[in-house]
Amino acid sequence: MKKTAPVFLAFLAMGFADVAGPLVSLAQQTFSLSTFTAELLPFSGFLFFGLLSVPMGVLQDRKGKKYLLVLGLSVALAGLLIPIVSGLYGPKPVIAPGAIGKFYVVMASILLLGAGAAILQVVGNPIMRDVSPPGAYSRNLSFAQGVKAVGSSLGFLLPPLAVAYLGLDWPLLFPVYAALSALALLACLPLELHEPKDPASAPATLGSCLALLAQNRFVLMMTAGIFVYVGAEVCLSSGVPLLLKSAFGITSFGLWISWALFFFPIMLGRFAGALILRRMRPARFLALTAALSIFGLLLILAGPRDAAFLGSVLSGLGFANVFPLIFSITVDAYPAQSNEISGLMITAIVGGAIIPPLMGLLADAAGSVRWGFLAPLAAFVYIAWLAAANLRAQAAPEAQAEPALP
Repeated sequence: MKKTAPVFLAFLAMGFADVAGPLVSLAQQTFSLSTFTAELLPFSGFLFFGLLSVPMGVLQDRKGKKYLLVLGLSVALAGLLIPIVSGLYGPKPVIAPGAIGKFYVVMASILLLGAGAAILQVVGNPIMRDVSPPGAYSRNLSFAQGVKAVGSSLGFLLPPLAVAYLGLDWPLLFPVYAALSALALLACLPLELHEPKDPASAPATLGSCLALLAQNRFVLMMTAGIFVYVGAEVCLSSGVPLLLKSAFGITSFGLWISWALFFFPIMLGRFAGALILRRMRPARFLALTAALSIFGLLLILAGPRDAAFLGSVLSGLGFANVFPLIFSITVDAYPAQSNEISGLMITAIVGGAIIPPLMGLLADAAGSVRWGFLAPLAAFVYIAWLAAANLRAQAAPEAQAEPALP
């Protein structure tokens, strides 16, 4: 626990980057923005996942995991201090008509927060393997993702509370996030890690990462699983509030209801996953969570409000452990390439910027937000295929030698 506690705090800080989602509507209202301009916030948050992840995997191999852990927390903290220095620290912003300079301050903050989160994602997942006892990696990673979900939830829960009970507004997020990030940084500074290196193995490079992706079909298909999963999660996080409004006329307390229907089940599912993985193999658990997610998405598509609400909850529970399961299964299969795998899989988070527009195209073509959920459904059909392929590979006699997908 002495080594895992600071890493869990780093996962909490990692979740702060997800504030880009709820900030879209909050910033749009505060700064009188067009929808396109407001949507630059999540684009800023996702940008560095695509640009930094593989280079950070290479840097991690050369400098070590603790170096990267401290770097990620420092970059995120720097981003959170920018709006505080600029006067966005809690009181309701007073913005002159046509003046959106403060919005660009927020966008710069989200850009650095996303960069820090990208670095933390690269290092956080493999470092959990280093600080976990033998056999505890998958469940600790699921628990850590649950802690990350707590950080993500603050972006939905804190702004309404700040307005209702504190007489403040959504900029209160910045000093709260900054204080928690500083705490995580201080906790990680004394962390001691044993990172043995095989002198016969070559250091990771950008070329070795791309070569692993090109030459290893198992890593390629599992990385694609991360890509479609993150895209599906962003589809649900943005699609559930739209469904509440367009199909059921629910506009009041939108952030809280959306959190209760999707993000709260994700958080519960991740903590429960840490317990379930004490008794169940990761590959079998991945198959069960994929099946639950598909069932939940079909309920959302079914029509009645109660079925859609239940489907959102079941989808959240099913989505909860997909990322840590795919990641840990892959790293456990190729531990010597953990740095390259981490860089590749965190790069795949950019799927969150690519698949949601496909959901929008489907919704527009069908004239209903509901049918846009076919996009995350297709993503989870692929993940179910991955899970089934892993189960078959583990059951085969040659599974002890090397994993393989059909």
